[in-house]
Amino acid sequence: MSPLSKTGPADRQKAQEIRDEFLHAWNGYRTYAWGHDEVLPVSGGYREFFSRRYPVGLSIVEALDTHYVMGLDDEVDRSVRWIRSHLDFDLDADFLVFESIIRLVGGLLAGHLATGDKELLARCVDLANRLLPAFTKSPTGMPYRRVNLRTGAVSGATVPLAEIGTNILELGVLSQLTGDPRYYLAAKRSLAAAVERRSSIDLMGTSMNVESGRWVDGRDVAPNPPVDSFYEYLWGGWAMFGDRDCLRWFRMFDASLKKHLAERVGGLLWFKQVDHLTAATLSRLQSSLAVCIPSAGGDDQLAADYYLSWTAVQDKYIVIPEEIDYTRLTVRVPDNALRPEYANCAFDLYWRTGDPFYRTTAWRYFTNLKAYHRVPGGYTIVTDVTKRPMTKGDYCPAYVFAENFKWLYLTFADAPRFDYDSGYLSTEAKILRGLRRTVTGTPSPAK
Repeated sequence: MSPLSKTGPADRQKAQEIRDEFLHAWNGYRTYAWGHDEVLPVSGGYREFFSRRYPVGLSIVEALDTHYVMGLDDEVDRSVRWIRSHLDFDLDADFLVFESIIRLVGGLLAGHLATGDKELLARCVDLANRLLPAFTKSPTGMPYRRVNLRTGAVSGATVPLAEIGTNILELGVLSQLTGDPRYYLAAKRSLAAAVERRSSIDLMGTSMNVESGRWVDGRDVAPNPPVDSFYEYLWGGWAMFGDRDCLRWFRMFDASLKKHLAERVGGLLWFKQVDHLTAATLSRLQSSLAVCIPSAGGDDQLAADYYLSWTAVQDKYIVIPEEIDYTRLTVRVPDNALRPEYANCAFDLYWRTGDPFYRTTAWRYFTNLKAYHRVPGGYTIVTDVTKRPMTKGDYCPAYVFAENFKWLYLTFADAPRFDYDSGYLSTEAKILRGLRRTVTGTPSPAK
């Protein structure tokens, strides 16, 4: 997302309610799953995300800068103590490279930027060094999907576009902090290798064989997953580091996507799926993960129009389903895995435009979140938004502690520990620029 400028006064009552609900979710994790990756808030259990054998406290790492901006200093301290005592990446396990970068590397970076704790940065460097073979062992420079953290063995040559290109923010900040250019250069080389394989009409496929450099799936499905954050991070490379190649690539793809994929149905803006060589239409589906992508690059009108499309979906279904057929706004995949993208886009557009519409709709998202995802043990997924009552599952993804409540809190609070003028957040809502360590917050313990 782009740099922000603060407009409008804080709504402290709403911000406090959001903070309270974050604590409700967090206390469920602390009660049932502390030290494990993710909580099962209905059954009171837990699950590991990367490896069944090795928990890495993913929810703890994900939550670090959320605790900080909300002034929950006791939780920051508790989390840092756990990381210092327990977090060890010398594991004989194959970790997903993309998820490790955006969630663990990003979380440790944001935690370090918030607290200044050198141990967090040291853990981050250790993990990044263990992930680098995914890039350096690849003939094309585009990373393999998995790497064994102990041996450096790589696997998974077929890689979605987002996983190839969603690295430059975290690895770039790590290069800035350490003075070691290897991380940024690995991410940049990966981006360049992918861009070189665009079609003659500047469209991209969905997945690539990173050994041969050939497309495995030639559909361009932007801004849907699994390509979504590739474009977001092109803009991020420019906005965070002034990389003019990233700016040029972003503008090229932005023009092509608007020309070949964007269309309006019933007055609403959507993006169809096309053949990347010919732009022939293949389908008209849309994923809820795509909500925020068109806001990258500062095109406020495009972002606003696309946000209105998803607001129509929220109005119809109350909780946004995972996937729709946008020709009739019919549900294709009925679950909601506590997706944060709508709240992300509301935050971005509100702090750019000051239009109170985005606070109004963000608050509606929050009240629906509270009404349909809340359980006594925290927050959980909805398995079918079309049923009444909506059916719930038993799973709280760790990204909830990084994203949903943070986006909402920053939308309504005037958080003294966040610089709204210069702040920049990653695709996983890690604050990589704009955290203030010199401002005294109002810390309080978790309830």
